[in-house]
Amino acid sequence: MSDFLLELRSEEIPARMQAGARAELEKLFRGQMAAAGVAVGELTLWSTPRRLALIARGLPVATQAVREEVKGPKASAPEQALAGFLRKTGLTREQLEERDGVLFAVTEKPGRATADVLAEAIPAIVRGFSWPKSQRWGAASLSTESLRWVRPLQGIVALLDGVVVDCEVGGIVSGRETVGHRFHSTGSVSVADAASYADDLRAAHVLVNHEERQDIIRAKAKEAAAAAGLRLVEDEGLVVENAGLTEWPQPLLGRFDEAFLEVPPEVIQLTARVNQKYFVCEDAAGKLANAFVCTANIDAIDGGEGIIAGNRKVLAARLSDARFFWQQDLKTPLAVQAEKLSRITFHEKLGTVADKVARVAKLAEWLAAEGIVPGADPALARQAAELCKADLVTEMVGEFPELQGLMGGYYARAEGLPDAVADAIRDHYKPVGQGDDVPTAPVTVCVALADKLDTLVGFFYVAEYPTGSKDPFALRRAAIGVLALITKNDLRLPLGRVIDQAVVSVIDSRLIVPRTDLNSDDNKTLADQNSITSILLLEFFADRLKVQQKEAGVRHDLIDAVFALGGEDDLVRLLARVHALQAFVQTDDGKNLLAGYKRAANILKAEEKKGWDANVTNPAPEPAEAALMAALADAAPRAEKAVAAEDFTGAMAALASLRSAVDEFFNHVTVNAEDPAIRSARLGLLSQLRAATHKVADFSRIEG
Repeated sequence: MSDFLLELRSEEIPARMQAGARAELEKLFRGQMAAAGVAVGELTLWSTPRRLALIARGLPVATQAVREEVKGPKASAPEQALAGFLRKTGLTREQLEERDGVLFAVTEKPGRATADVLAEAIPAIVRGFSWPKSQRWGAASLSTESLRWVRPLQGIVALLDGVVVDCEVGGIVSGRETVGHRFHSTGSVSVADAASYADDLRAAHVLVNHEERQDIIRAKAKEAAAAAGLRLVEDEGLVVENAGLTEWPQPLLGRFDEAFLEVPPEVIQLTARVNQKYFVCEDAAGKLANAFVCTANIDAIDGGEGIIAGNRKVLAARLSDARFFWQQDLKTPLAVQAEKLSRITFHEKLGTVADKVARVAKLAEWLAAEGIVPGADPALARQAAELCKADLVTEMVGEFPELQGLMGGYYARAEGLPDAVADAIRDHYKPVGQGDDVPTAPVTVCVALADKLDTLVGFFYVAEYPTGSKDPFALRRAAIGVLALITKNDLRLPLGRVIDQAVVSVIDSRLIVPRTDLNSDDNKTLADQNSITSILLLEFFADRLKVQQKEAGVRHDLIDAVFALGGEDDLVRLLARVHALQAFVQTDDGKNLLAGYKRAANILKAEEKKGWDANVTNPAPEPAEAALMAALADAAPRAEKAVAAEDFTGAMAALASLRSAVDEFFNHVTVNAEDPAIRSARLGLLSQLRAATHKVADFSRIEG
């Protein structure tokens, strides 16, 4: 068995592309080897800013001989068919094998040395590499057929058991020579074999293993912060990025002017992170400190003082810009900023951002006034909604769009607005995605709900739906956000009524746009449009609820079973019923009752086509029949009463009491009796059983 090393060395590969490049290299290598019949086990993939490396251990010395067969036409086929098959295979008629009147083209491919396979595979891998962005270079770049790579390719190391695999790509010939660190190493580095590769480069101040560099950055950055009595604000994304920017990482701690701390800490952190790739630190009290950790790529002879001084100057310039934006924005009240929103188009069919804000404010105030969000002050809800998008036109958000909402909260607080208003402005986009915090403050919940509902209703109203994997307006995310707000805050929210109210806001904004999915006939009235919007949106919420609850371990068929009853748009009540139902169907009583229900439903389905009188009673019922009648007379009212009281566990307990009576009925009673009256009476009894279970859920939708 043999070990193979491939290093593709180039000018600096962007850090953000390195993980994808490692995956691409592995995919292409495995594909080339599989096509050649070479078995490949586990691979080692490494990357630095200047190289991609692959190590394959345990490769066979040579490939196995392969016998390939291609089925052809019948021996009696016309000459044209035979001639076409011969052209396709490159064989003569005499070289074909005949079996049971069918011709086969059989070729024997002898085994090949793995080195020869690799020599062909390497150029194919390099030329087949897919980069997010690539370039051509040098004189050869005049031709569109020239080699493309993320940055100019400079060298190829290809060693199989220490022997160079000869190949050439775009004028670059393979060998065993590579280079070490750009500053700490001079001359070439000769690699002996795959086993010594990492150590050979380590001696030249290159840590080729990206995970090792990440570990060093994590540890030394924390150590640098701790030595200054601070705590590093951990950022795994920065760890990976800095590892992708360095070959010999050396984290260093620097300080910036305390005066910059007047700027909100998120701004400082974002400035340091996005523009400079620096970590930030906190003091013992958890407040942002005037310290940063940068990652150098050299062991500086002065201990890094010069590097820190240079980075401090660059960061100071960035922070000066941020402080200027902050100070300028503070001079303009949010209400004045909000007036500028009329210049920004939200969507061509839904008007400007100012139009959206007006709708959101109306809906947020209504949610509070109607008590749908308990404890919310309607006036504060309207005020917060009217200002929630104002920071979109500020200097700071113009520079850092990621801070929208957050900066609005800071400006509101600095302006002396109520905390509830500032908090609502800050958090009204939440929850943005899975794992994000879900607001619980009443005013914030009003504004967050109103904003998301207006987006959903607006786009559904103008027939801009998500399709397949496309969701350009993030409507699925908005729906999940609404569901999270409702369930987290236990809101007894009549969703259909709220959607209707949001539709009214769209209409009142005088942005009535004809739907593209309706006919232009006169009978398609505005009421039709409103109704379709509500119906489609409720279905959309139902689908999103299934996705959300599936991740929480709730069966989708049980949600269907409750939704199928109709008239249920209180999601808190619906989920309480679903959870009780899921617990019930997992018990023996639940499983047996479900089996009995399905048997009854199947009988009724067949007999209802024939017709029968459900009002007939059996004057002399059999004991098991009478027992089921008595059980239903007791359980059905109890289940109905429990459902009305939202005691769904109690409703399930009432249904559970039917189990033995249902079992006995089917064990001892013949439903399709010869006497039509008796048969009708027994079918009526099964109909009562079905009706009793449907007080809780449509059991026909339950699987199993």
